[in-house]
Amino acid sequence: MSGGPCGAAAEALRLLEAEGASLAVAESLTGGLVAAEITSVPGASRTFRGSVTAYATELKRDLLGVDAALLDSRGAVDPLVAEEMAQGVRARLGAVWGLATTGVAGPDPQDGNPVGTVYTAVAGPGGTRVASLRLDGDRAAIRAATVTASLELLVDALHAAGKHGS
Repeated sequence: MSGGPCGAAAEALRLLEAEGASLAVAESLTGGLVAAEITSVPGASRTFRGSVTAYATELKRDLLGVDAALLDSRGAVDPLVAEEMAQGVRARLGAVWGLATTGVAGPDPQDGNPVGTVYTAVAGPGGTRVASLRLDGDRAAIRAATVTASLELLVDALHAAGKHGS
């Protein structure tokens, strides 16, 4: 999808509205940037339920229901954590779709993961998709690229669900 994150946000909201579906977002490294991008689109309130910025690991567990043993063994930067964050925010905020981001924006590695390691996930009626990213650049560039990639993953999932009637 071209057109940058705002284009992807607008497309996602259009697809959600066409399906009568709703969206909730769980963010870590993006710190609310995905939700800000979504809510920058006029009419977002028709489909966007809200977001949880779970920056601290214990909030991923306590607010989003990410498995404590998973967090203890693998750390917060893991594809399964992204998956459980997306599923958790979907369930807790009562949305049809959940979108999540977790990763390392820098400047230092985290839990053995180099800067630029990012996982984004989308959970919907047909299951969960996770994208593994290796991004370059400074902290701002990594966060911005994560917003774009997560919204594009959501659009792709919505298109796929629409083709299969989910």
